[in-house]
Amino acid sequence: MNAHAVPPISTPAPPSGARPAPVAPGDRDRLLSGTHHDPHSVLGAHPVPGGVAFRVLRPYALSVTVVTDDLRTELHDDGAGFFTGLLPLRAVPDYRLHVAYEGTVHETEDAYRFLPALGELDLHLINEGRHEELWTALGARVMTHAGVLGTRFTVWAPNARGVRVCGNFCRWDGAAFPMRSLGSSGVWELFVPGIGEGELYKFEITRPDGTHTVRADPMARRAEVPPATASIVTESSYAWADGAWMAARGERPVHESPFSVYEVHLPSWRPGLTYRQLAEQLPAYVADLGFTHVELLPVAEHPFGGSWGYQVTGFYAPTARLGTPDDFKYLVDALHRAGVGVLMDWVPAHFPRDDWALAEFDGRPLYEPEDPQRAAHPDWGTLEFDYGRKEVRNFLVANAVYWCEEFHIDGLRVDAVASMLYLDYSREEGQWSPNEFGGRDNPDAVAFLQEMNATLYRRVPGVITIAEESTAWDGVTRATHDNGLGFGLKWNMGWMHDSLGYVQHEPVHRKYHHHEMTFSMVYAYSENYVLPISHDEVVHGKQALVSKMPGDWWQRRANHRAYLGFMWAHPGKQLLFMGQEFAQGAEWSPEHGPEWWLLDDEYHSAGDHRGMRDLVRDLNTLYRAEPALWERDTDPSGFAWVVGDAAEDNVFAFLRHAADGTPLLAVSNFSPVVRHDYRLGVPDDIPAWQEALNTDAARYGGSDLICPDPVKPESGEIRLTLPPLATVWLRPA
Repeated sequence: MNAHAVPPISTPAPPSGARPAPVAPGDRDRLLSGTHHDPHSVLGAHPVPGGVAFRVLRPYALSVTVVTDDLRTELHDDGAGFFTGLLPLRAVPDYRLHVAYEGTVHETEDAYRFLPALGELDLHLINEGRHEELWTALGARVMTHAGVLGTRFTVWAPNARGVRVCGNFCRWDGAAFPMRSLGSSGVWELFVPGIGEGELYKFEITRPDGTHTVRADPMARRAEVPPATASIVTESSYAWADGAWMAARGERPVHESPFSVYEVHLPSWRPGLTYRQLAEQLPAYVADLGFTHVELLPVAEHPFGGSWGYQVTGFYAPTARLGTPDDFKYLVDALHRAGVGVLMDWVPAHFPRDDWALAEFDGRPLYEPEDPQRAAHPDWGTLEFDYGRKEVRNFLVANAVYWCEEFHIDGLRVDAVASMLYLDYSREEGQWSPNEFGGRDNPDAVAFLQEMNATLYRRVPGVITIAEESTAWDGVTRATHDNGLGFGLKWNMGWMHDSLGYVQHEPVHRKYHHHEMTFSMVYAYSENYVLPISHDEVVHGKQALVSKMPGDWWQRRANHRAYLGFMWAHPGKQLLFMGQEFAQGAEWSPEHGPEWWLLDDEYHSAGDHRGMRDLVRDLNTLYRAEPALWERDTDPSGFAWVVGDAAEDNVFAFLRHAADGTPLLAVSNFSPVVRHDYRLGVPDDIPAWQEALNTDAARYGGSDLICPDPVKPESGEIRLTLPPLATVWLRPA
């Protein structure tokens, strides 16, 4: 076998007595059964005594002819798709194959004349589980190899007895394209000449028991539109235009910066829109409302749309439902150019059991633990990853890097972290085994999360990782070198549950639950927090945010406004799911999306949904303009209670301080009654306070009980008239 073209010697056709060099019976059987680990040692052109032997496997071919510059020789048909011949040449020539099928002749380079197209360094890094750009080594890669254009196919399948690549280029019969095993790496490789962008493919794997399975490529960077499941050869030609954004995004630490997030399910934000059509609408909408970031529910390919992307089969492929990978890049680029960061839900906690995807990929547990009890995720009928296996850890760490580097994603919100950290998560006694130290934590998952965070922050300037972690695990946002998990931010699930529980009570009963609104400050600085009102809170019978509120429709909307005013002033970043910004009353429907019609003219005066949207815009505008609300988010000196114990009044008041000491006063009255001359202690050095925001303003749909004039302290106190079910922000006049 020679990977490089060698000039042929001029020679006539072989003499009539020349005998072909047939494939040995053992090799023949292994090639036909798909169990040959080194097909290149058999197929292709090889110097032998008496000349060069040519061996070709082309099932269904009528004839195969070797063609060089000076020679054209038809090979002998040995049956079962094998064609062989012996040519009296002194060296392997530069040759092509003419393969005749009924009605057509296919001219091609011989895939079995090439040396491996994967380098030794790549294999070394894969073996070590340290290939941080794994997507450049595994999967399908269009390339020029030994002067020939084609596609290199590589797949990790260490338990396979053999692997073949199949696709529309061979009518999905992989018999003609067996792959070679690259030593102990578990990687199988084949360079197929003439295959390029847009070709469909899968891997046909022979399991240890001899049975066969056909699998999508775990590293596929593009997939078919579900329910079709093939992988697609792809190469990006996208030219980014977000250089200014990328250069500036890491200038200031995120926990000392404004950070308010609009959570979006792309397929249902405006159903039917593609990535490129979304790029014409979503960036302008989010920028107009003043959010600093969007957070996209998972965009990696998933077979069942009803999972909203949380059951991933194509970890490296943006969902084809909305367009191509370059189309998704166009959307990210458009958001960046509009000044909006892009966060993405990332799901390394589990994967579905589909028999064409990752589950028992090569015939044995590979991406999942071998212990079935350990592998089964108890909540979702899925499989957990084996975080203790270095190649699996590498697959996931590189995947995090891939989205941030290849798609310019600004941050990853990591889903279901608690289910990864605890061996007994959602498991009863007897359904789990303790770790080697007798504990319930999963040290392999801890090591994986630390490696992922450390790698991402080292490689990608300005990136942010966010943990959805629902327990009191210590050090989620502590640095890895201090034995933390290394996340930048953590969803504050405690604040979310407690505060939503409080506002769902009738105001007359809220005094008995006052602590549910104040308890968050006991632990507010234990981690760097995001306050999430996410999609999870407005589905499955939980009702939309405004519909959780008690009272008549006016009171519900007033509660909604007061709650958002309290939330935006509370220490921590903000996240709001789409549709809640204009107080739609129905639960989110992934089929129908937000109820945009509520913003039409005929609904404006009745429901005042536009007023709610105007409030969200003003909250974001003032939030970004007031460093007191974000500059010392993780510093206890940036917060002080003014009134934290007024349970009978349903009133909360606190100060936020910027780094230079400039304060902002936030006062919330969660009672439906007006409170006149309410006394609040304020700093002595502020001569007057001016109302900056009042959720009761008429333009938001409120009763318009506002305070237009500055309020001057007397004896360290100010007296305010607190509107009903409202939050008021005041700043130095």
